[in-house]
Amino acid sequence: MARATDSSASDRFAAWRERELPRVLADALAACQQHAIPAASCVEVLDLLGMLGCDAQTQAAALWFEVSQADARAWAGQKGSLPVDVQRLVEGQAAAEQVWALHAQRTPGSGSEGLRRLLLAIIRDVRVVFILLARQLARLRAAAALPEEQRRALAQLTQDIHAPLANRLGIWQLKWELEDLSFRHLHPETYRRIAKLLDERRADRESFIAESLAVLRKALEASGVRADLAGRPKHIYSIWKKMQRKSLDFSGLYDIRAVRVLVESVADCYAALGVVHSLWPHLPGEFDDYIARPKGNDYRSLHTAVMGPQGKTLEVQIRTHEMHRINELGVAAHWRYKEGGSGDSDFEAKIAWMRRLLEPRGGSESDTELAAGLQTELLEDRVYVLTPRGEVVDLPRGATVLDFAYHVHTEVGHRCRGAKVNGRIVPLTFQPQSGDRIEILTAKLAEPSRDWLSVHHGYLHTSRAREKVRAWFRRVAQEANLVAGRAMLERELRRLAMPGADLSRLPAHFHLKTHDELLVALALGEVNPGQISRFLQEAAAPPPPEVTQSQLPVASRHLTLEHSALSIEGVGNLLTTLARCCQPLPGDTVRGFITRGRGVSVHRADCVSLARLVRRDPDRVIDVEWGKVAAQAYEVDIELQGYDRKGLQKDVTALISNFGTHIIASSSRVFTRTGEVEMRFTLRVRDFEQLSALLAKLTALPNVVDARRVGGQ
Repeated sequence: MARATDSSASDRFAAWRERELPRVLADALAACQQHAIPAASCVEVLDLLGMLGCDAQTQAAALWFEVSQADARAWAGQKGSLPVDVQRLVEGQAAAEQVWALHAQRTPGSGSEGLRRLLLAIIRDVRVVFILLARQLARLRAAAALPEEQRRALAQLTQDIHAPLANRLGIWQLKWELEDLSFRHLHPETYRRIAKLLDERRADRESFIAESLAVLRKALEASGVRADLAGRPKHIYSIWKKMQRKSLDFSGLYDIRAVRVLVESVADCYAALGVVHSLWPHLPGEFDDYIARPKGNDYRSLHTAVMGPQGKTLEVQIRTHEMHRINELGVAAHWRYKEGGSGDSDFEAKIAWMRRLLEPRGGSESDTELAAGLQTELLEDRVYVLTPRGEVVDLPRGATVLDFAYHVHTEVGHRCRGAKVNGRIVPLTFQPQSGDRIEILTAKLAEPSRDWLSVHHGYLHTSRAREKVRAWFRRVAQEANLVAGRAMLERELRRLAMPGADLSRLPAHFHLKTHDELLVALALGEVNPGQISRFLQEAAAPPPPEVTQSQLPVASRHLTLEHSALSIEGVGNLLTTLARCCQPLPGDTVRGFITRGRGVSVHRADCVSLARLVRRDPDRVIDVEWGKVAAQAYEVDIELQGYDRKGLQKDVTALISNFGTHIIASSSRVFTRTGEVEMRFTLRVRDFEQLSALLAKLTALPNVVDARRVGGQ
């Protein structure tokens, strides 16, 4: 029997070789033959991918992966000559092997949703999912020849990973067989019992279905509804799941006897439903309209249960031919991949649609009930990392290893002193990628740093982790927070060379009552130094000149505005300011209103406040527009002190350049006796907030002791 099967597979493989195939697929078939890849596994996967409508590159990638597993050296020498898409698809399959290994190591009873998310995160081309599903089904079909332990492991992996993904994609032709075969190997006794019950009643059931179809066909023809009718097979796993979910025995299931009606249009669907309900009594609570409310995986159909001929229950499914095609093939029915077809906007839209299907669902998920609403964040906005025990943790993209520590446990975060990613020590600001394994190094005592609350230092990305740090410091004595806040404020003023700045209006600006409350807010990170800098800059700006009617431009009431974060100079030395009510930005359509004493106030054209001003005094409205000159900038001198090391000046200048500031002049000197270094730079910066953030970053560099602004305002 095995020889006959092998012979059949060899014949099918030879038939594939004889076809006129794209070169990329023909070469892959030849490579499989050269490396003695079993013909059965090749043709099964090719046939399944062909059924899904996948392109030649996808089929070739499935074969080249088998070659890479059989002979890594041959693959390394060959892959450079293959299309980039094929290489990427093979790499995606290799990445999936990591998930299979993690599944084998997981603790019994642990959920597999995290592994499914990780799989989808590390695969950058969604066609890889089709290959994985097709290969897994091919392996399950041949699993009877495997030892029991391997067979059960393969079935468990399928039930945990592959079948739920096929369900989310709506690929029913693969889904039902993946579910049935894995169920057969995991629960052989239950499978055989249900199969026996189905076989015992097969003749009666087929006779009943034939009678029902004849009656329904005649009624539809009389109503003028053109339809194709057929009995609908019921799969063993879905029967068992329904028995479990509804606590029913086999005889209590309505849809063991089921028919499917395929019509031309949505209107015909509802017309056919009316015919069904006029023929037989409808069973209350057994009607679902998945056309008006499709399932989360875009499944659409009408489901109803009636008391059919002979007083037996009958399930009827009604849908259009197009719905049936999409329901059977799911996402694969929505497009055909094209050779070199990147850039097709429709194709990209369909990819985005599929990505939405693959998003993780919240709560304790049941893969048979996917009608729950989709989450708002796309899958690509998350990263999926691993604990040392192989458990999957999902974090927002941009999260650091310190965010990970607080996600694991608040106390782990508080005690965190370092981290290893894939066995390598990394700084706490390191941002892991999907698939990275993270180990947190902790101290005995909980002692978070106030620097972790600074946005500029980049230790924490998630607001949840920052709030945990704030909560720790709130428990610290009030006096300690006051001391820390005062030190931060003094350090900021010293950095900006503004020791005598007027701070009396600072608390009110941040909606705080006293100076002490401001200091505590600084210590807890609720107010950051950059906000202080921006306020001091605005407060230090000279007051605008008084504008009288005689100063208004007469020849032209049209102004061109320069880009600036704070003030915008108009023609004829007429000062213009951005209105706070609508906060216009360069690129917005804007209009100006001539104020008494504050120059021209610039509003967005759709500003509600401007509309009120226009109604009150239309003569003061003038046309303005954004100019194309560079943004206003400020020159500032800074001084940096520290201890010399190799590459220090390179690190400093690189940081300044990457920060979007320009170096106008620089000088440095090293004190050889003490090893100290002093650097001075003249920079062009956008505003004080940018300067404050830059100084904080410079201070955080290794061997840098202090970085501050030189001179007064």
